[in-house]
Amino acid sequence: MTTDDYSRARELLRERAYRPPGDPRRTILRDEAIVACLPLARHIAQRYRERGEPFDDLEQVARLGLVHAVDRFDPTQGNDFLSFAVPTIIGEVRRHFRDRTASIRLPRSAIELRGRIREAEEQLEQTHGRTPDDDEIAAFLGESPDAIVRARAADIAQSAVSLDAGAGDDERALLLELLGADDPGYARVERCLALRPAVLRLPERDRTIIGMRFYEQRTQSDIACRMGISQMHVSRLLAASLGQLRAQLT
Repeated sequence: MTTDDYSRARELLRERAYRPPGDPRRTILRDEAIVACLPLARHIAQRYRERGEPFDDLEQVARLGLVHAVDRFDPTQGNDFLSFAVPTIIGEVRRHFRDRTASIRLPRSAIELRGRIREAEEQLEQTHGRTPDDDEIAAFLGESPDAIVRARAADIAQSAVSLDAGAGDDERALLLELLGADDPGYARVERCLALRPAVLRLPERDRTIIGMRFYEQRTQSDIACRMGISQMHVSRLLAASLGQLRAQLT
């Protein structure tokens, strides 16, 4: 989304707000504003594409959130549309995951096995110098390969549920993603440049992973292959690093 796109959407919504109810031009302005902001919805949808949902579905949900944002935004209040639209779209995506996973209740045994798998992965990675496969993890833990597969599936489902953890963190994570973008349409994100010294204080491996994820826009699977570790390990390292960086925002 470029500066021109964002400025155009803002002007369209402002003009729409001052037109009388029933004016057919209001509908035209609304539709044009939505089209101008579609790249924003797509960008937010891309942040959740590793959660096990088809990307097309996520993009449609994000677009629905954009429609809600356009319909609810009141430019006469002097608020910035981007700061209003981002949490509205994210909220719609999170609601989608919450509705799809509301019935998930993981048994205690599955939760415990997930923890044992993580520990086994780390130990086997240190021993063999590579990412262990499920058969090796199963043998190490004395479990069947099927049990390992089921536990991983439960982990994916639970990660989707964890989206309910606070919209503020999601919005800050989005700003971190945009930090590496050259798109001037997100000029507001420049205030986050103060995080760069904190990034430089991270261990070299963590800085490399942060760079690949948020600057090169690589998936966790791609990063895992390049680093020679598991995707789950990449996820944990990212979570720890972002936790440190988020602390700089508070």
